[in-house]
This record gives sequence, C-alpha cells and structure tokens, in this order.
Amino acid sequence: MSRALMPHGLRRASLSGVMAGLMACTAAFPALAAPGGANAAQKAQIERSVGLRESWEYLTRDIAWPAHWAPDSSAFTYRKTVEGGFAFETVDAATLARSPAFDHVRLAGELTRALGHLLQPLRLPFAEVDIEGTGDGRAIAFAIDEQGWRCTLADYHCAPQVDPSRPRGFGVVRDLSVPADNHPRLAPDGQHEALVEDNNLVVRKKGGADTVRLSSDGSPGDFYDPETIRWSPDSRHLMIYRVRPGYARHVLRVEAAPAGQGQPVLRSQLYPKPGDTVDSEQPVLFDVATGRQTVIDPSLFPNAYQLSDPRWRPDGRSVAFDYVRRGFGQARIIAVDAASGKAHVAVNEEARTFVYADRRYAHELGASGDDIIWASERDGWNHLYLIDGRTGKVRNRITSGAWVVRDVLRVDEARRQIWFSASGMNAGEDPYFHHIYRIDFDGRHLVALTPEQADHTASLAPDGRTLVDTYSRVDLPTVSVLRASTDGRVLATVSKGDISRLTAAGFRPPEVFTAKGRDGKTDIWGLVVRPRDYDPARKYPVIENIYAGPHDSFVPKQFWPFGYHSGGDKVIGMQALADLGFIVVQIDGMGTANRSKAFQDVAWKNLADSGFPDRIAWHKAMAARDPSYDISRVGIYGASAGGQSTLNALLFHGDFYKAGVAMAGCYDNRMDKISWNEQWLGWPVDASYAAASGVDHAANLHGKLFLIVGEQDSNVDPASTMQVVDALVRADKDFDLLVVPGGEHSVGRSTGPIDYVTRRQFDFFVRALQ
Repeated sequence: MSRALMPHGLRRASLSGVMAGLMACTAAFPALAAPGGANAAQKAQIERSVGLRESWEYLTRDIAWPAHWAPDSSAFTYRKTVEGGFAFETVDAATLARSPAFDHVRLAGELTRALGHLLQPLRLPFAEVDIEGTGDGRAIAFAIDEQGWRCTLADYHCAPQVDPSRPRGFGVVRDLSVPADNHPRLAPDGQHEALVEDNNLVVRKKGGADTVRLSSDGSPGDFYDPETIRWSPDSRHLMIYRVRPGYARHVLRVEAAPAGQGQPVLRSQLYPKPGDTVDSEQPVLFDVATGRQTVIDPSLFPNAYQLSDPRWRPDGRSVAFDYVRRGFGQARIIAVDAASGKAHVAVNEEARTFVYADRRYAHELGASGDDIIWASERDGWNHLYLIDGRTGKVRNRITSGAWVVRDVLRVDEARRQIWFSASGMNAGEDPYFHHIYRIDFDGRHLVALTPEQADHTASLAPDGRTLVDTYSRVDLPTVSVLRASTDGRVLATVSKGDISRLTAAGFRPPEVFTAKGRDGKTDIWGLVVRPRDYDPARKYPVIENIYAGPHDSFVPKQFWPFGYHSGGDKVIGMQALADLGFIVVQIDGMGTANRSKAFQDVAWKNLADSGFPDRIAWHKAMAARDPSYDISRVGIYGASAGGQSTLNALLFHGDFYKAGVAMAGCYDNRMDKISWNEQWLGWPVDASYAAASGVDHAANLHGKLFLIVGEQDSNVDPASTMQVVDALVRADKDFDLLVVPGGEHSVGRSTGPIDYVTRRQFDFFVRALQ
C-alpha cells in the first residue's frame, strides 16, 4: 500500500493626501484629468486588461493536460485546447487511434440539469478525468469546485459523490453533531459483520439480529468509532479506535445579506485552532473468536496529533497505522502483531524542526510489510530509503544527492524497481523542474527517462509498460509524448501545443530571472512580467505577487498562463496588472518547499520572514540589471498566507515595500486553522505565533494598505482580518478595507465578484504607485 504523503473603503486620510494621490494618478493617465473622466477611463483600461484571459485563452491549439489511463492500460484520456475551448480525447495505447473521450454535448446537458446553470460543451469546468470500468460499464470521475462527480457513459447519468463519513474539523476533531457512518462492516469471509452499539464494538452473523459485544468500556466520552473498524484478511481479528473527543471549537460568521431574504443568518463551522485539544484515538485489537481485547501500548505514540486509520498487512499477521506527534517533530509507522497484540515501531522519523506530514511517503512491501520504502529528509534532502520494518533500521539508501525526490509514481515489487519524479538533479537547470526516473530498490541503475529541459508530469500505465509524459516551460508550449517506461524512448507524439495565434495577439512569455539570496550563494528563482507596450526607456513601478507558504513552491514552471493551482494566482492576472504600467514579478524565497531541508527550515517558527531578505536581494539584483525597474516604488499583493506575507511586508519591511493588497489573510496564526499553523510553528503555542502577528505589530505599518476579505471565508477565520482592522484603528493608521458580503476564501483571487474586486485591487495600485 502506498500513501502520498486543501464595498466600501474605510480611509482616514488628509485632504492633501487625497489630492496628492489624484495628481499622481493624473500624471500616470493624462486622459483621466477631464472632470468626471477619471473613474470611467481607468475602469475601461482595467477592464481591457482583465479581459485578456477571455480574449487569449482560446487562441491556443493542442495544449495538453496530464493523461489518465483506463484501468486495463488499453487507452488514456486527456484534455487539450481546440477551436472554441477544450476537448477530452482518448488515445488507444496500441494503435494510437484517437476518438472523443465522451459526448461533450450530452455531458454538458446532463451537468447543466444537475447543477442548474448552463455549461458549454467545450468549456466544461474541469481539467482532468479519471476513467473507471470498461465497456458498457465505463464512467468518468472528476471534480467541480472541490465536489466530486461521477458520470456513467452508457446513459450519461451524473451524480455528485457523497462521502457518508462523519466530518472532522481539519482532520483532527470529529463533528459529533453528525452521526458516524455505522453501516455493518462485513468480514472478508462473508460470515460476520461488525458495528457499534451503545458506543461499544459488537459482531453478529451476516444479516443477523443477535449481537456479541466485544467491548464494554465504551461511553459517550470515550466511544468506539465505527468508521475505524478494520477486519483482518483472515476475518479472525478486528482493530478499531476508541476515541475521546477533542475541543469542538466553532467559528461563527454572520451572513449579512443572504440571497433572497432580508434578515442576516448566523453560520457555524467546526474549526479547531492551534493549541486546541484534538481527538485522542486509542487503537484496540480484538480476537473475534475468543473475545480477547488488547489495548495497544500508547507509549509508542504519545501525544498524538493524528493517527491514520488502521490497515492490515495482506497476510493478516499484523496491522499498522501512521502516527504524527503533536508539534510535528516525529512521525512513525506502528505495527501490531495480531496474535500477541504486541506493538513495535516499524519506522521512526524525527526532526530538529518539523517532519513535513503531507509529504510523508511509505510503501510496505510484500504480504508482511517486513520491508518498507520510506521518504525522509534526514540527510537534508528528501530521499527514499529501504527500511527493515521489524527493526526500523535502514537496510540501504535508494536515492541520494543534493536534489529532491518529489513523488513516487510506481513501485514494482516483482522487479524491485521504483519510478519517481525528482527535481534539482540537473546542473544548470531550474531546480524546480520535475524529471522522471527509474531506480532499483538497492539504489543501483538510476535511469533518467525525461531528458528535455522542462517541467515534466508523467502518467504511468497501470501495467507499467509505458507512460505519458506531458512537459512544458513558461516559454515552451506543452508537449505530450508516449514513452517506454524502461528507458524513456519516445514511442509517439501525443500532442504538441501551438501558440502562433496567441503570440500574434501580443502574448509574450514571462522572463525567468535568478539572483543570489540572503547568503550570497543560494540561487533564488522568479518570473518577470512586463507590459505589452513595454518601453525600456521608461521607469516602471514594480509589484510583487507573493505566496510564501512553507508547504510548497509557487512560481509557475509550466506553460499554461491562464490558471495555476499553486498559490492560486495566474500569469494572465500578472499580465493584466502589468499592462496598467507596472512590472509584475513572482519569487520563491527561502522558507518555501522543494529545495533542501535547510532552505525550507527558514520558515520554522519564523513565518514573519516570508523569504523577504531573499526577495529584496532579488529585486535589487533585477534593478541593477534593468534601469526601467523602479525599485523606489515597489508594491506587493497576495491572498491567504500570501495576504499575511503582504501585511508583514508593510509591517517589517515598510522601508522597501510602499503599498500592498492583502486578501483573505491569516494575519495572526493563533486565529487560523490548527493543521497548517502547528505544522510550521509547532506546539504548544508559543512566542513564535505572536512574532508573526499582524495584530500585535499593527502599529509598525508603513505604506499604503488595502485589506480585502470575504465575509463567509471558511478557510481562514475572517475575524483575523477584523482584528487587524481593530489594531490599526487603535494605532491611528490609515488603510483601505473591502468586505465582500457572502464572499468566500477565494474572493480576492479567481472567483467571486472578480470584476469588482479585481478593479478595486488594480485601481488601488494605480493610485498608490503611479
């Protein structure tokens, strides 16, 4: 089993300040000087820029998205750009014959009925599909706005995929207002089924009424959770978790202007925050025949932040679960012998700073899990190790070097080979580019499968014989090829992007620029977007698009300029802003991921840093190279963690950054979700939380600030923004504020009332910097 390790400005400004701003705006836009013409002309120019996406997006042809294979490896399906939008195409792996993946018109009609709003066949709101079944049983699965959908292709019946399990606040506190999914869990031999009655585990014959109680120590405050029931493959044992509920903190939000009614509505959300008590899970093992109950020794997983659900090894002799210690300094796999109930540590991972929980990877080999492929940063780089699952000792390293394993794509136990993606292996190349490799379990015979200097995404066929490699750069349209998985030789070209019409319309790719960071040695990578009418003889204000969360890197590496999931921002949005007379940049500073462990560790208990020493050094190097780069007028904008970084730029580096738009920010990490913040700031809550607080440091504000927040933000508590507002008012600081009624977390980025929010953001920068 492999596990890969989600309206009105408040401004208190003097009359002279207002006039100075209007004069600066008039100087930048002479046509705006006419009475009554300022807003109209500026709005028209902004709307022209924002319209770039609509006017440019459909000028490309054959830009491909990653492929998805049919379960039998007979074909693969992918999306590509066509006249009028996007189409999904299926390619026969043997003959390379192409056909539409489904009836786009019919699917659009069915989804229109299901969703209640019109969808266009060539503009379906998803980019990738999973193929399920074969023949008449084929279906496709996809996601729309994070909601899973499944459509059968025999009759085009489409239905949302509903998860029947009880929700958990950020995965660590169960929502006890929702009943657990307590359907009877059938044993593999089909003879018995298990469920929970009166908070205790019971078993009965399949379909029977008479139950046998296996536990008697369950109670409402310490209950057996039916959703964690796991039968052993031989049907002789059960493991289940007994749960003591954590603190059910709820965030309350008032929806002031709900659609269709006049009165406000109170919304409530289960929302654990840093330091809150999480659910305590105690694994308990049962022998079904004898009724023997074994409480697993909790000393092996003390102060757990989270346990994974139990999983039985195929031979049924042992069961395992993953453990992360509160504070994220330790991660383990705990294995439990089914016969004796004795537990041991199969793998142990510890870090001086943090173990990155979401990047953990483990693959337990064979029927018993005696050997485990494990990803670790213990030597300062993320690499793969072969671990003895009985002792926890390293049998051998699989990969090594000053580069990073990004993802494991396939493990072939019979051939003892691994396919994986990695970055940073090729000297002189962008260290963030993914490349695909194959290696033996013993670390020998490393084979590079993707030689092109680009960012590669590979989809391996289920049979392991071939892979579809989709690669590009910001200046290289997507190419998709079918390769042999053994040596990477190209068997066929699937798709090659054509951007000739896009280029003719004025598109120019971003410029890649590198400069040394704070240490004078480390390369810091970024992008530069210039106005389409760029004149090197002019001086341009600079705006930085920031997202500095430690969980990833964010500067785009692939071609598609119209929408990126990483960081939520778009090259097209940067181009639209640049066309108003700015140079717009994006940078990955220290404290972000996908480089060395030391590079990312800069963020540990130090979220106020946001890589600013590296960013400012990068800006200065760019200005030294380019006389048009006006480093005396630098603005910044970002959303979510980028919103926090934007505010901190003006609080801690107000001598450099002159204006910022901060959207949906987690400005005080004590107010934000438990998961993201304890990962980077640890537990218990200490002074490092206050050190990055925009509330505690509001009096340090320098420069012009525009705060934007969605009233109904379910990702970051919107009270975080309002507490900053309160602190700024108390500190007698001037700022702008936009609260969007009903707006969600994405209000300041790509959805919601985008025309209004984007216009306000762009207008702010014109007034503040020009």
